[in-house]
Amino acid sequence: MIRVNNSLQKEVKSAFRDIRVSTPDAHRLVISVKNDSVLSILRFLKDKGYEHLALVSCVDWIEEKEFELVYILSAYMQEDNKYSEKERTNILVKTRISRETPDFFTVIPIFQNAEPYEREIHELYGIHFEGHPRQIPLFLEREYKIPPFRKDFDTRKYVEEVFDKIPFIEDSTGEK
Repeated sequence: MIRVNNSLQKEVKSAFRDIRVSTPDAHRLVISVKNDSVLSILRFLKDKGYEHLALVSCVDWIEEKEFELVYILSAYMQEDNKYSEKERTNILVKTRISRETPDFFTVIPIFQNAEPYEREIHELYGIHFEGHPRQIPLFLEREYKIPPFRKDFDTRKYVEEVFDKIPFIEDSTGEK
């Protein structure tokens, strides 16, 4: 099995302190970093040719009282008919932040396309991205006491509060 570029792993490990690097499969490199290193490592990887921010995601680790932000990067395809090893590689940069004070900084200065991902995470998890130009609703039509993708959001209670108040419409036979 061909492993993710060893020289990239070595460069990342030598350039950054307090990181964990793993290769769970042939074409995936997972880098876990502290919050204050995220912008630096994203800039470093972009300069190495991983210019495509494919996704920003969030995981709610409720028991640990943390959120994990995951940035997925890849390189753009250079030839029309085949992928290079670099282009097959997906890099996941992970960091954890407090659930109690869910504040982080925007990565838009490095990847402009992070804008809707950060809006979505702000709306669905309640994470505030400092420096984000417009953290306004992206999907939802109403405000929530607890953002709806957090594990402590009570879906049943929400359904009861919102939908149980809607009156039934009777058909012409008088049945509901």
